Amino acid sequence: MLINGHNLNVEYHGPAGGPAVVLLHHGLGTIRSWKENIPALAAAGLRVIAYDRWGYGKSDLRPELGQPCFQADQADLLSLFMELQLEQAALVGHSDGGTIAMYFASAHAQRVSKLVTVAAHIYVESKMLPGMEMIRNTYENDPDFQRKFTRQHGEKAGQVFQNWYCGWFKAGNLSWDMRPVLSGITCPVLVIQGDQDEHASPQHARGIAAAIPGAELWLLPGAGHMLPQDSAEHFNPRVIEFLGRAQQ
Repeated sequence: MLINGHNLNVEYHGPAGGPAVVLLHHGLGTIRSWKENIPALAAAGLRVIAYDRWGYGKSDLRPELGQPCFQADQADLLSLFMELQLEQAALVGHSDGGTIAMYFASAHAQRVSKLVTVAAHIYVESKMLPGMEMIRNTYENDPDFQRKFTRQHGEKAGQVFQNWYCGWFKAGNLSWDMRPVLSGITCPVLVIQGDQDEHASPQHARGIAAAIPGAELWLLPGAGHMLPQDSAEHFNPRVIEFLGRAQQ
């Protein structure tokens, strides 16, 4: 699908007439990052829309990312809504995808019916940078990781990693804090994080929930950053229950 001058790889699952939910993958992910979740969401009657964000997977190559505010990703998401004639949809975002979802829900409150953030960031916590160095070391030295990463992103795998890693280390990012915009989110919100997340402390998730009026918080014991994949047996039913819940 041509969006804002570049092609995005978009997939659709579940009944065409079901409540729409858009999935936003993490900073090194693709549609495949949701492989443990899409079948369950579709089976629950949801119209699932998942896409490789610009620069990832089967979508077009991208010169650089826009951390920490992801303005181009927000613009792509709005254009996707318009292209698909979605008046309103739920958003489920993981890590960077969760940050994009929160920015979008604050700026376009009328378009977001519900919001689920998973291991998202709203400022650069001290735990985040060592975690990124750990991932860089794995990327450079683990052949199995390299093989799986290339399978997801193809020839652009190296560019994907450099965009993500260098983007977060740009000057000025250490002082980034998006908490002031969170009060603009008016839809029901579920904030999810594993209490063993390698890249953020439980207090980070508590801070997100505290900054969004009426938000629910779920800290999953023993779960890490890749919670949707690694703890799908807990994640899927909780998210399906939240998305299916009648709004008050």
